[in-house]
Amino acid sequence: MNSEAKRILEAVKDGSVSVEEALLKLKTEPFDDLGYAKVDLHRKLRQGAAEVIYGAGKTYDQMCGIIRSMKGHGQERILITRLSSDNAALISQTEDLEYHADAHIGIIGGIPEPDGIGTVVVATGGTSDIPVAEEAALTAEIHGSRVERLYDVGVSGIHRLLSNTDMIMSASVVIAVAGMEGALASVVGGLADCPVIAVPTSVGYGASFGGVSALLSMLNSCASGVAVVNIDNGFGAGYYANMINHMDGGRK
Repeated sequence: MNSEAKRILEAVKDGSVSVEEALLKLKTEPFDDLGYAKVDLHRKLRQGAAEVIYGAGKTYDQMCGIIRSMKGHGQERILITRLSSDNAALISQTEDLEYHADAHIGIIGGIPEPDGIGTVVVATGGTSDIPVAEEAALTAEIHGSRVERLYDVGVSGIHRLLSNTDMIMSASVVIAVAGMEGALASVVGGLADCPVIAVPTSVGYGASFGGVSALLSMLNSCASGVAVVNIDNGFGAGYYANMINHMDGGRK
């Protein structure tokens, strides 16, 4: 059962929420039709995490309308991914927006205290991979995971990674973010005793084909326990890692 529905039922059980109040929450309209967007109001009930705004391609007015709908229906925290600095500046005029320029992420409502079963470690092959890694890290954090960052530990200087083996081994999930040939995921997968989520990035010279080389290397990893998301998909990796980090009966 997802965490939000379980929280509502537990609140009814302990008397802090009435049956009528819980029923109202469960009967809330499934989406708000704005014409240009249908805001999913039941996603938190269905999946345990509220809808996220994908900022690329949306106008300032469209995003403001979606934000108003979310807040009007009780969503306290809002994550906006792929948000341009120009739109972030405009939104900040009316909303208390925390903008992370490196990750192109905007957060309304702040980052909550972590309540996951352990720690998500986000590791990068190089400094150039940090924007994608930060998208992953911030996504996991806003959904309630504790995150540790381990940047610039690629295989060209593998001693940098090996000196942090304790951090890798104590993680609940590791997100390995790398471009070029994408070897970091296989190395981490051979060290970690937890799930590893590989994120290929578009960092690299011509033959890296905009991240396709790293993607294929990660898909062909010989290390067990490595899953792969799409090129530059830090959000998807962070979301998936957070789901693992909140599974009931987690081992760590």
